[in-house]
Amino acid sequence: MYRAQLIRSSTFLWALAVAAAFALFVLALFAFIYWKLDDYLVTRSDRMITTQIHFIADLPPARRIGAITDHLDQDSRGVQYAGLFDAAGTRLAGNIDHLPRALGLDGAVQGVRLDLFDKPAAHSPVVRTVGRRLDSGDVLVMGRNVDETREISSVVGQALALGLLPAFSLCLLAGVWLSARAQRRVEEVNQRVQRIVAGELRERLREGKTDDSFARLAKIVNGMLDEMETMINALAGVGNDIAHDLRTPLTRVRLALERGRTHAATLEQLQEIADKAIAGIDQSLAIVTALLRLTEIENNRRMSGFGDVALDEILREVCDVYEPIAEDKHIVLGVVVDRNVQVWGDRDLLFEAVANLVDNAVKFTPSGGRVELALEAEDDTALVCVRDTGPGISEQEREAVLRRFYRSDKMRHTPGVGLGLSLVAAIVKLHGFRLIIGPAPGGRIEILAWTGRAGNAASRRFRTLQHADADQMG
Repeated sequence: MYRAQLIRSSTFLWALAVAAAFALFVLALFAFIYWKLDDYLVTRSDRMITTQIHFIADLPPARRIGAITDHLDQDSRGVQYAGLFDAAGTRLAGNIDHLPRALGLDGAVQGVRLDLFDKPAAHSPVVRTVGRRLDSGDVLVMGRNVDETREISSVVGQALALGLLPAFSLCLLAGVWLSARAQRRVEEVNQRVQRIVAGELRERLREGKTDDSFARLAKIVNGMLDEMETMINALAGVGNDIAHDLRTPLTRVRLALERGRTHAATLEQLQEIADKAIAGIDQSLAIVTALLRLTEIENNRRMSGFGDVALDEILREVCDVYEPIAEDKHIVLGVVVDRNVQVWGDRDLLFEAVANLVDNAVKFTPSGGRVELALEAEDDTALVCVRDTGPGISEQEREAVLRRFYRSDKMRHTPGVGLGLSLVAAIVKLHGFRLIIGPAPGGRIEILAWTGRAGNAASRRFRTLQHADADQMG
């Protein structure tokens, strides 16, 4: 089974295709080299015998026979041929028995069959030959056997062909190794994913130490699993949180209505009980509305309203809204703006985020305290800071306060539904900004935003990534 999967794997098939293409290329290269080498050796032989016939033809007649004899005596390999014939065709010297009939005497090199002197006719070789009629009427013939060039070309071709087999085998072995390696990693991913599907949410893919495609994919998948685990864990407690937070106001409504039905004796008492019931219902509706609002923001349905937003104006408007509330609690509320700052975002959502931060600061700051809004800008960044003299958020609670319905024990009796910072975190994430919670004592929460063109580009990149992630999840 494993071998069948290995052979059918795309990696092995690609390696096989590359090996086949490489083999065809090498064969074509060998054929080209063989052809060029053979052509070169034949051309060199033709040039050599042409030079030799010109040299002997230019000698005096008395020296030609001696020159032919010396030329043949120096041929230890027996590949040289020469013959001198008179006008009647009678052999005068050399190892050629008689003048070939098919040989032209115009000095052009031809491939003809020669009958050798003192050799059987059955062994007449086909050699490269050139003939020339001399001024005296004699005919001079020079030839060279090119079988040795064929042998050299054959040896080279065999050597190159033998080199093809190891190269082809090496490609196949590389394909098998790569395929087996990929198969093992895919099988490991399958096993881990199956364990994740079975409910082991803490299982992660092995990233490895190399920066290859599998490692990058494993890192992306692990990040996605981290986010999913966080969301699942949050969802697991959302039901209980909703039930707990809705139970109290609904119970109060029921008790108020029940007591009113039993004990109300006047219209004023009945109206008072109805007001209490309406207040409890309003609190329940506020929780539901906040949850719907949070879901809407987290699902990125508010991007159509993005545009240039003046952060400094938002801070001043929030300060104007909450200044009377702060005065009622004897809290000093002030705003410090470094300069006018433009960011790319949804104005209503950003106003809501800053208002939630200020509302929390005013709510948890004791009487006689101070709340300050500050806006600082530098280069392509802007920092919105909300500071107060309240108890602040401890280091252990910085992540917990961003969860839905989370309320610390010391703030359990303070009015609210525990969704304010969750809304702020969702709005900040939607815009691609950063939410920073400062250390206690004293409350300090900051929103780091990108301004100008950099803010527009960063926001667009962030939303593009969010859409891509959503498409992949879908």
